[in-house]
Amino acid sequence: MSAPRLVGVGVGPGDPELLTLAGLRELRTAGRVFVPVLGPDERGRAEAVVRAHVEPDAPVERLVFALNDPVRGPQARRHDHWDAAARRVAAHLREHGGTAAFATIGDPCVYSTFTYLAATVRELLPGVEVATVPGITAMQATASAAGVPLVEGAEPLTVVPVTREVTGLAEALRGNGTVVAYKGGRRLGELRSVIAAAGALDRSVYAEHLGTPDARVLPLREVDVEAERAPYLSTVVVLPPRGGRGEQL
Repeated sequence: MSAPRLVGVGVGPGDPELLTLAGLRELRTAGRVFVPVLGPDERGRAEAVVRAHVEPDAPVERLVFALNDPVRGPQARRHDHWDAAARRVAAHLREHGGTAAFATIGDPCVYSTFTYLAATVRELLPGVEVATVPGITAMQATASAAGVPLVEGAEPLTVVPVTREVTGLAEALRGNGTVVAYKGGRRLGELRSVIAAAGALDRSVYAEHLGTPDARVLPLREVDVEAERAPYLSTVVVLPPRGGRGEQL
């Protein structure tokens, strides 16, 4: 009998058409698909992508995570949800075997809840096989929607999560490559000020709700950071100064 298998499937930024063929196969053949949500009665973006591709009666189960909790202070709620979700997945695999899929927005190896889930399932169920299917990330989708190359030639790419502070962003902007700021919606005003101070505001693109009917992709300078409340999962891409064709080689 083969070992039970847990596979993290990157379902992309939110557009069902950006799911890979490999991801589609895993979702359709898994014995159960688990999806992260904020509450048991709330359908998240990952579930929306999954539902667009599987049968209406497909075994899709929601796992509640404290995805929107502040990252400062005690993290007991986050850990409790990670543990509860892992126990549920492990129990399913222990009872039924086969493959369980966990659908995650973007890529399962890029700032994904799947990494925490998989680590705990491994502890609870020794011998489980863990695999991942890569997905299209928000930075790729942002660059595509804005019609700009994410990186060219020898330009480096730096990805900075700004959930806690923007110091890392300020440091990254001193380099000569593209800088991506993830999860900065709650700090958008501060983030914009740092980018403006670095002289990069006119080279910055803001994106939110990618892949959904509410998607917005526009120059960061056009975002009214005082009047608007940006979503947690917003993305800012800051491009480096560029010359003519091939000058970045």
